[in-house]
Amino acid sequence: MPLTQLAAAPPVHLAVNLLDAQSLLAAFGTIGIAVILFAETGLLLGFFLPGDSLLFTAGLLCAGSASSPGHLSLPWVLLASAAGALVGAQTGYLLGRKAGPAFLTRTKSRKISEGSARAAEILQRYGYAKAIVLARFLPIVRTMLNPLAGILNVPARTFALWQVLGGLLWTVGLVLAGYALGASVPNVDHYLLPIIAVIVALSLIPVGLELLRSRRGARADGSA
Repeated sequence: MPLTQLAAAPPVHLAVNLLDAQSLLAAFGTIGIAVILFAETGLLLGFFLPGDSLLFTAGLLCAGSASSPGHLSLPWVLLASAAGALVGAQTGYLLGRKAGPAFLTRTKSRKISEGSARAAEILQRYGYAKAIVLARFLPIVRTMLNPLAGILNVPARTFALWQVLGGLLWTVGLVLAGYALGASVPNVDHYLLPIIAVIVALSLIPVGLELLRSRRGARADGSA
């Protein structure tokens, strides 16, 4: 190929930003949704992945024209989202049940340790059913609670029932919310980056509230 043609060729972007939902969807499409949600909900190393913004952004892309760049099929996105989240949670539970407490104690990550402590607190405070459903909507906690439930010997049927319910509420709810917004706002793809930023900010609110609560608790203990 002549050098002039090489110089004129558009650059190829090989890097994928694992923290950016739009980058992940552009690189991996619908199959990537299932893989990413599986990693976030089933593997401890996936706690940093952007599950909330990924689901909402996928819903937005489903609402666009079929000829628009990055368009996704709503039925396939719903199927991939549910499959990744449900299989991932069940895998995390089984890993925790097989490996026992060592599964979490070996980690040196402060975020994983804090997430595990918060997940244990939620299980104790709200009971199995509410805790398993609630954890789906809390970043990091939804990664930690599944193996912790296995470690604490939460009954398998109880965990399976409520993780399926919570997983469907989380995935279907966020995808359809994104789809509804995309269908009601013309040219919503022009505002994709600001919308994603808002979703990321909203998903961090529970984490921020938890950090504030932890600091207040630490101060109270210090005063006592």
